[in-house]
Amino acid sequence: MDFDQTDAYLRRIGAERPAAPTTRALHDLHLAHLRAVPFENLSIHLDEDIELTEESLVAKVVGAHRGGFCYELNGAFAALLTALGFQVTLMQARVYDASGQPGIPYDHLALRVRTSDGGDWLADIGFGTHSHFPLVFGDRGDQSDPGGTFCVTETPEGDLDVSRDGKLQYVADRRPRALGDFTAGAWWHRTSPRSHFTQSLVCSLLTGTGRITLSGRTLTTTTDGERHVVELATDSEVLDAYATHFGIVLKQVPQVKATTRPGDGAPS
Repeated sequence: MDFDQTDAYLRRIGAERPAAPTTRALHDLHLAHLRAVPFENLSIHLDEDIELTEESLVAKVVGAHRGGFCYELNGAFAALLTALGFQVTLMQARVYDASGQPGIPYDHLALRVRTSDGGDWLADIGFGTHSHFPLVFGDRGDQSDPGGTFCVTETPEGDLDVSRDGKLQYVADRRPRALGDFTAGAWWHRTSPRSHFTQSLVCSLLTGTGRITLSGRTLTTTTDGERHVVELATDSEVLDAYATHFGIVLKQVPQVKATTRPGDGAPS
């Protein structure tokens, strides 16, 4: 990313260019990104291509004013942080399911970020409902955050388990990865009938008082812990909700598509 592209990205998330890649700057950028760029899987249901290159991801988030899922959001955020002078390492992670079993390799993309003032952080703006601020990478105790109580613990294999409010979220392999390494995981999540991303629509954004989520035709607004749910009756209302609440202008309402692909071959 060049200087002008970086400035455009900062305008997209409503953030000032930091004077240095410090811990404070990282925290500010992390929160600003969560409040400006939605976690969404609309491309999967709109037949839009998802290309895991820095140029493509930044173009989608900044130029097209869209969001994305983990590979897109953390991939684009990594590009921004690198352009601002942070040291960024991409890590592959496996997301735990409801039964406590980890998913496929490259199930998730998380970031290790080092700052100029000696900070070492686990940053993740691509996991939906998660921490508002980066987690201390080397802290093995409870870490309080507006999003809950988080804990990063080491597994016997040397990986990192990340939990929220006592529930395991994902296990991260701390070895450095390249963006292209996540292509197979992204393809699986876009195509497999066993991926939760192919089974439902989601567009969700952190707000200053809670969160707002559009799931299909259901608009859920959480304000200071109170949930308000509205069922949108018409396509016009759905499109207006995307534009009004998320800044996403669509020509058609996304629809969950059937995913009966022969020879899915998804790993267990």
